[in-house]
Amino acid sequence: MRIAFLFAAALLAGCTAAPTRPTAPASPPSSVSAAVDRPVVGEAWRSSAHADDELDSLATWPTPEGGTWLIATAKRSHQLRVFDADTGAMLRTVGARGAMPGKFDRPNGIAVHGDLVFVVERDNHRVQVFSLPDFTPLAAFGADTLRSPYGLWVNEVAPDIFEVYVTDSFMDGADHAQVPDLASLDQRVRRFRFEAHDGASPKATALGSFGATDAQTALRIVESIAGDAAHDQLLIADEDVRHNATVHVYTLKGAYTGRRLPAGTFEAEPEGIALWSCSVDGGYWVVADQLRPRTVFRIFDRAQLTPAGSFVGAHVAGTDGIALHPSPTARFPSGALFAVDNDASVVAFDLRDVTTALQLDPDCGR
Repeated sequence: MRIAFLFAAALLAGCTAAPTRPTAPASPPSSVSAAVDRPVVGEAWRSSAHADDELDSLATWPTPEGGTWLIATAKRSHQLRVFDADTGAMLRTVGARGAMPGKFDRPNGIAVHGDLVFVVERDNHRVQVFSLPDFTPLAAFGADTLRSPYGLWVNEVAPDIFEVYVTDSFMDGADHAQVPDLASLDQRVRRFRFEAHDGASPKATALGSFGATDAQTALRIVESIAGDAAHDQLLIADEDVRHNATVHVYTLKGAYTGRRLPAGTFEAEPEGIALWSCSVDGGYWVVADQLRPRTVFRIFDRAQLTPAGSFVGAHVAGTDGIALHPSPTARFPSGALFAVDNDASVVAFDLRDVTTALQLDPDCGR
């Protein structure tokens, strides 16, 4: 089915009641401080706070001038915020609330691929695509199928042709806080094909949906999703702490592999997921465990998903989104890990510091 790129159709997208999701039980205050053997990696910088924004997801973009942008979604203020990835200084804001091109209604997930930025809007029920550096609106898609989209991952399968995976965490009940019947959870991840050839109008095609529907492996509450084409892996976090919140592994075609991280791996909700690619097929996965008083960043082997260590920052807590930038920047010659701090700020970690603290593969810290 072809998805129309008539932005006017998006005006109808935000008319339903805003969904909510169950709130996780509070994490025990001692859950981090009791782990005395967990390394502390100090933040390289911490941005100013924007308490009214409710920052969520992050993505990076190397500018033509040699700098690096860190782009964050701001759910409550219905904007994007752009930071200097080397200093944390805020450079600009993008957008305002609305349904027209370039406007947002609760933007959540974000992904950058080349000079394209993809933004998921929960309450406009769509994905918008922009060109950088001007954030020129190019297209919108998904409004006819997405119900409550949260996160996304983008994979370029051919030049200017992308597969876009979007988590759809629609809920039931009058307060939109009840996990739907298992049978409907095969729609938890939606796939789209997006084509953006130079000189041609962008177009998208719906490729269907997937998700396990049995009681043991169903994706109950979803947001974060990330993939690894080299290992045919798609990692999807289920945040439902009442059913052993964990990360499940699918293939890029949407088949469940039967693999998931063991029960008890996470003390709170598994949130941001990022691939730390140190070679063609080597490296790690980083997953944020959304704890307070400090977030725990858990590291896993890229291929086998075996634990490789964990660390906390000096201050960062309650993390939602993370972004890993493996390429050198002026401040971070081995790349950096960025994370949201308490919905209000963003922080950076030097990957050299993480590699040293956890005694990881030296190739990841060079």
